[in-house]
Amino acid sequence: MAATLSGGASSEVPFTYSIERSDGRKFTYSYGASNLTTTYESASTSKLVTSVILLRLVDQGFLALTDKPQKHIPLWPLDSGDVIYNMTLAHLLSFRSGMTDELLCLHSAGANFETCTKNMASSNSGSTYTPGSVFYYSGVHMQVAGLMAQYATGSSWQDIFAQFKNDTGLFSSAAYDLPSSTNPRLAGGMHWQASEYLDFLRALKNGTLLSPSSMSELLKDQTAASQIIYSPPKQDLNEDWHYGLGLWHEYQSSRVSSPGAYGAYPFWDRSKNYFGIVARQGAVGTYPKGIQIERSVRAKAEAWAACPF
Repeated sequence: MAATLSGGASSEVPFTYSIERSDGRKFTYSYGASNLTTTYESASTSKLVTSVILLRLVDQGFLALTDKPQKHIPLWPLDSGDVIYNMTLAHLLSFRSGMTDELLCLHSAGANFETCTKNMASSNSGSTYTPGSVFYYSGVHMQVAGLMAQYATGSSWQDIFAQFKNDTGLFSSAAYDLPSSTNPRLAGGMHWQASEYLDFLRALKNGTLLSPSSMSELLKDQTAASQIIYSPPKQDLNEDWHYGLGLWHEYQSSRVSSPGAYGAYPFWDRSKNYFGIVARQGAVGTYPKGIQIERSVRAKAEAWAACPF
C-alpha cells in the first residue's frame, strides 16, 4: 500500500523525511519500516560525498582542480591528439570533461577499478566535446577523478574514505561497496543512513569540511557557460537545473541537492537556511518521487524553518 501525501505526492516504499533548521531543531517523519538509522543504497546521492572527499584532498595538497588525469595516472590511455586530453579535475567533478560513454564494467563487482576506468577513458577518445563546453551527467567522470586521487595519495579509495571518516567523524557505518568494495562506483555506490547524511549536510553547511576556496568552487554554478547535453532533471522534470562540483543547483531556487535514482533526496536550502533529506529506496528511475515528497510539504517546512520559536 502506498503512502499518499499532500499535493499528489506518494511513495510505494517506506521512507523517512527529516529536516533541520539553523537552531538545530529537527523534524522527522517516517512511513513504514523506515527511520533515521535504516540503511539505504545511495545511488547518486554519493556524488556530493565523493566531491567533498576529493575537494578535501585538494585542500590537503594532494590534488588541484587544474590537475589533468595524466599528471597522476601512469599509462593514461589518452594522448595529446584527443579533444578531451586537457580535461581537469574541475571538469570531472562538474561533469564537463567531454566524456559521455560508460561501460558495463562500472557496474560489475568483479571488474578492476583502474582497468575499468582506463577502458572508459579509451572508449571516449573519439569525443568531439572540448572539456568545459558541455555538461553530461554520467558516472565516468568521478571514476577518473577517483583514480587520480588514488595515485595522488598512494591509497585505495577505501583507505581514502576511511581517512575521511577518521578525520571528520562522519558516515561511521557507511560504505562505498557497490557494485563491490574493490570496484566502488563513486558516483552512485554507497550505503548510508539518513542520520549520517544529515550529519554530513550539517558539517557542510557549517563550513567545517572544506576551505573557503573549495567551498566556493563546490557551490559555484560550473555550467553557466556550458551546453547541457544530458540532464535527468531536464528529461524527467522539464526543469533547467545547473551543476556545481558534485551537486545540483535547482531551477529558480536557492537550494543545492544530490538526488539519487531510487528516490533519496538530500538538499540544502541556502537562502531559507535549512537542510534535510528524503531517504527511500524505490525502483531505479523513481527519483522524482523523493523530490515530490519534499515539495508536497515544502511550504510548511519553510514556514517552520523561519519561525522564531
